[in-house]
Amino acid sequence: MTLANCAAPTTAERIRSTCARAGGALLAVERAEPLTTPLHHLLDDGSFAVAAPIGGPVGAVSEHMADCGNRGAPAVLELADYAPLPLREPVRSLVWVRGRLHQVPTATVPNLLDRIAAEVPNPALLQVQTPRSGPVVDDDTRYVLLRLNIESVVVTDGAGAEAVDVGALLAARPDPFCTFESCWIRHLDTAHRDVVARLASRLPARLRRGDVRPLGLDRYGVRLRIESADGDRDVRLPFHKPVDDVSSLSQAIRVLMGCPFVNGLRARRW
Repeated sequence: MTLANCAAPTTAERIRSTCARAGGALLAVERAEPLTTPLHHLLDDGSFAVAAPIGGPVGAVSEHMADCGNRGAPAVLELADYAPLPLREPVRSLVWVRGRLHQVPTATVPNLLDRIAAEVPNPALLQVQTPRSGPVVDDDTRYVLLRLNIESVVVTDGAGAEAVDVGALLAARPDPFCTFESCWIRHLDTAHRDVVARLASRLPARLRRGDVRPLGLDRYGVRLRIESADGDRDVRLPFHKPVDDVSSLSQAIRVLMGCPFVNGLRARRW
């Protein structure tokens, strides 16, 4: 729910932000137990690079990919966007990426790892098996690099489900504040309850009957979660215009709070 006619993140932008925030994802493949991947990176060709731990379920995954040949094994990558605070319903949205899974040829693994590291220096990249890697020992966690060719992408949240075109996903970018959002929201909830109260005062009276907590923050506005006896509601308080840096964000929040001296105050860094 948005209280004013103002821009909000596109579905593709929300998915890109979720991909940037999510530390791990769940990979489900036919004939194998679901496994957790620490790496899920959208490549510029519209596929996802994912890492799967060597041993365990990945053996069954590899066998199924071999049985499927060039078509690849049907698979689903699930990413969860969790609220930074311990709320009654902690999952803000779920993203499901459905497609065909292929193993990356060994000879091309190093170059692909370099491409990913240039964009996101994920520590898991150092544990991916390469042609120069030594033998895997029992206490050594290594990963095999896989590629998921996308067939469909769907995101679902409290407002419903929506499919996203791969082209739109590639054209979108994560929110500029998405990697800092969790720390800022926790700081806002613990150290600046007065700010939360000022923001809550902007809500209609019928929406203030409950516990108001900060839920999200992006370049378009602030989201609040209202937990009440008759259910939970999420509300977006939009900024007057989108912001792109910390100084503009600080000023936009002050305007949203209704600070009467906003033009005469120096923006504080969070």
